Amino acid sequence: MTISGARFMPGIELSEVLYEEAVRPILRDVLPGLRYAAARIGSGSEVLGFDTPRSADHEWGPRLEIFLTAEEHAQFGAAIRGALAVRLPKQVRGWPTHFQESDDPLDPVGRMQPTDGPVNHRVDVYDVDGWLAEQLGVRAAGVALSVRDWLAVPQQKLAETTGGAVFHDGLGTLTACRRGLEWYPEQVWRYLLACQWQRLSQEEAFVGRCAEVGDDIGSAVVAARLVRDLMRLCLLLERRYAPYGKWLGSAFSRLSVAESLTPALRGVLAATDYPTREAHLCDAYEAVASLQNTSGLIEPVDPTRRPYHSRPFLVLQAERFAQALARTVTDPDLRTLPLVGSVDQWADSTDLLGRHGALQDEAGSAG
Repeated sequence: MTISGARFMPGIELSEVLYEEAVRPILRDVLPGLRYAAARIGSGSEVLGFDTPRSADHEWGPRLEIFLTAEEHAQFGAAIRGALAVRLPKQVRGWPTHFQESDDPLDPVGRMQPTDGPVNHRVDVYDVDGWLAEQLGVRAAGVALSVRDWLAVPQQKLAETTGGAVFHDGLGTLTACRRGLEWYPEQVWRYLLACQWQRLSQEEAFVGRCAEVGDDIGSAVVAARLVRDLMRLCLLLERRYAPYGKWLGSAFSRLSVAESLTPALRGVLAATDYPTREAHLCDAYEAVASLQNTSGLIEPVDPTRRPYHSRPFLVLQAERFAQALARTVTDPDLRTLPLVGSVDQWADSTDLLGRHGALQDEAGSAG
């Protein structure tokens, strides 16, 4: 979308301008003394820092989340929305504050449009507990997540909750909640790392076996899956939540290991024959295995490639790392679980990963 006179700026910066120049003065005037938090968190490429001018074509623009206590949300939430609809400026830095809803059920999004009437704005008003319940399936901001809770929340949702920016927190609860969700508890982290190595172990020999029976496409597909799993493993090792597929490569590129590992991963994806594909994969395996060894989480494991039992395929035998990590998991709620991990380590459905109620049910059945 091109808006006449509007210069692109990162969405987080635009949201801060919206708050400081428009929303904050309105709230101060309408409800002086109101305790609230103002942030840009949740869905949206700008929350993860990946927005570009292309993002402006839908659900991007002057957006903000306002958080109240549950009591004041019930008392003032509707009034705040109404006051903002009437009193917000029609644009901020050239970007309309009005969002026109689509009538197309196959394209149910809002797009910035000029208006002469009340603004259909994207300043959403919540109470903290209600927002967390919608975002994560967690009912109370002050309640620590259980092991099952951590395993039932996709990393994308955790990234949305801890990313973005808080511009004001007169409540304190939002900041405290985000701080508590910055990364997994150590025992959960160790378990998830073990599960990610286990994923690699299940398919690393298939690259060669597919090629052996003449299925080079199958070999390439399995290799690409392994590349994705290695990227997600690196994000885990560097304590970064993995976003969903569209931004996985962008998030990986920001890791300290990315510069040295990317040539091997590109080599795997570009290879047109099995020997080249295998060689690049093994280079990547060894690099990530060495990274695991230097993490201090396990006693070092030999990180070199080796034949897959009696077959002529070179692999890492990643289960060795899975087992080494599993031995360090002492939490009784984790020790008895199979090495399948969190929901986005065993499920790949966008519809499932976006529905926290279904996730809680599925995570419970998997455990």
